[in-house]
Amino acid sequence: MSQPEAKSKGDPWHAFGYIVAGVAVYGVAGWLADRWLGTGFLVAVGIVIGAALGIYLTAARFRTDPDRPDSTTTE
Repeated sequence: MSQPEAKSKGDPWHAFGYIVAGVAVYGVAGWLADRWLGTGFLVAVGIVIGAALGIYLTAARFRTDPDRPDSTTTE
C-alpha cells in the first residue's frame, strides 16, 4: 500500500512576501502621509507597522492547531 504524500505546511516565499508587502505598502502610505502632512517620521512608523502586520499575517497563515484534525487528509 502506498502512503499518501505529505503536503507541505507552507512555502517560505509566502512568509517573505507577506513581510515585504507589508513593509512596502505601509512604508509608501507613511511616505505619502509625510508628504501630505509635512512631517518626517511617518514613513518609519509605516515601515514598523507594516513589518508587524506582515509577521502577524505570516503567523496566522502558518499556524497549526494540534487539537483540530487536518481537513485535507482523507481516511
